[in-house]
Amino acid sequence: MHVLHAYKVYRPDVDGGIPEVIAKLTQPSSSGDKAEILVARDRGWPRRFVLDGCAVRAVGSLGTLWSMPIAPGFAFALHRAASRFDVLALHAPFPLNDLGVALGVPDDVAVVVHWHADILGRGLVMPVLAPLIRRTLDRADRIIVSHPSILNGSAFLEPHAAKCVAIPYGVQASAWQQTDETVRRRIDELKHKHPRLIVAIGRLVPYKGFAVLLQAMTKIDAEVVIIGEGSERADLEALAQQLGVADRVMLPGFLPHDEMKAYLHAAKVFALPSVTAAEAFGLVQIEAMAVGLPVVNTALPTAVPTIARHGSEGLTVPVVNPDALANAITRLLDDPELATAYGQAGRRRVSEVYDHAVFQSAVRDIYQATILRRGRGVSTVAHAS
Repeated sequence: MHVLHAYKVYRPDVDGGIPEVIAKLTQPSSSGDKAEILVARDRGWPRRFVLDGCAVRAVGSLGTLWSMPIAPGFAFALHRAASRFDVLALHAPFPLNDLGVALGVPDDVAVVVHWHADILGRGLVMPVLAPLIRRTLDRADRIIVSHPSILNGSAFLEPHAAKCVAIPYGVQASAWQQTDETVRRRIDELKHKHPRLIVAIGRLVPYKGFAVLLQAMTKIDAEVVIIGEGSERADLEALAQQLGVADRVMLPGFLPHDEMKAYLHAAKVFALPSVTAAEAFGLVQIEAMAVGLPVVNTALPTAVPTIARHGSEGLTVPVVNPDALANAITRLLDDPELATAYGQAGRRRVSEVYDHAVFQSAVRDIYQATILRRGRGVSTVAHAS
């Protein structure tokens, strides 16, 4: 199988849940499958590179608008590349993927849409975007969602419910649990320096709710590290100063895997304070659970509160409620036995429900079925230039 994964951004420009999912699906495998990635730059000239054994083409971008790269060449690049692959794995939402499909995809190429979330808050441009999105979903052979809740109330997915299949994301627990001597020294250093540490991970964008977390910090006796990059960084730094918590807030930006792992192992609580349904799953809470951290998440109408469940692997609080968030985090900080019990339950849940191999295998089965449906069989173009 030769699969092209297409999305708006990727590492190292931007990290986050969807790039992490793409990284997992493009890991080299013993099956002989091949994968490539097509994305846009967050900003900058086009480039080609290999990351973690996978070829990446990043189309040039003038910057971002409404969290979308201004990359005029992306749709044409997708259109031109399509015939070289057995499967186009289109990660949505990303309207430039839809524009590329509108330019044409060969009939013998399968299209699988990974529908990570609906597009929210784009009322002014939706009359233009909606027909393109519907065209992509019409063309799609299958639509993969991470949780059945994503189908609820989705005007886009409802007509295509028969094509949809729910496959929960998975993580390679050992990658987060195992530490070498260097990482262990870093963990000890962080624990000594920050004995009551809260960690949050995600792009610094409004729907992640980090502003609510900073407001909660005014009532929490602890320090917080928010790991990630994004457009809201300057606003969060200013808010921390305004609230008088800047000395207890760390915004280190993007961190390498081992450094992020060290922070997770050193922390006492993981916080996922997201405020809109754009947070459809919250993969990072599975990574935190794999390490053994209790989670505080929010009662979104998505998969989020079904992963780390209230009273089992953590605590769930109302959305946009700094006081409730502060109370839940403080409860776990002040009750180590409860925090440990939730953390141990989280590790068990990851191994039983959110295993990376199960996720990868289920997605591969979908890809193969769509190839057969298109009558392509074994790829004859996998090595085309």
